[in-house]
Amino acid sequence: MKTVRNILSWVIPIVVGLLIALLVRSYLFQIVRVDGTSMQPNLENNERVVVWKPATIKRMSVIVFDAHGEYPAATQPVDYVKRVIGLPGDTIKYHDGNLYVNDKKVPQSFINEEQRTKGTGNWTLESIAKKYNWGNDPQKVPANSYFVLGDHRSVSNDSRYWGFVHKDKIMGVVKVPFWDNNKAKNNVNDLAQDN
Repeated sequence: MKTVRNILSWVIPIVVGLLIALLVRSYLFQIVRVDGTSMQPNLENNERVVVWKPATIKRMSVIVFDAHGEYPAATQPVDYVKRVIGLPGDTIKYHDGNLYVNDKKVPQSFINEEQRTKGTGNWTLESIAKKYNWGNDPQKVPANSYFVLGDHRSVSNDSRYWGFVHKDKIMGVVKVPFWDNNKAKNNVNDLAQDN
């Protein structure tokens, strides 16, 4: 009996600790690695960030989502980090390096001119959906979906090529961890807005 008690005295704390870790990872936050250069200059390749799961997704939020089922070439679950440009019901267009959401020019001070203009072209949701064959010529972002772009537009594989991200695929909003002392990165979601 004493042996069983001794075994339980170290097994129970381990099991409780694992359950707490699982709950935290499932409902509060988890740490993910940025893979690639599509979010430069704001997030770097191999940088670790926290995904805050209960956060509200706003326009300009940086999110992490599972691209499997959204991006046709993602044949298995893979995390993508992108910036939300369009909320459900939004109209979006890009003209001469300027981004317009609901016919209002969106400030893009978080990226430089080359990142805003190189390889972006002029487009609307309807024109890129038709060009890349990813929708029925949508004029607005559908319900329960989001339109996302990488900050480094010329190298980003994003909604311009494969369409919208469904809300069920989104893990949460990116928070740069407290141990990163770069003030600009700590404010990566300061641009987020409700409308």
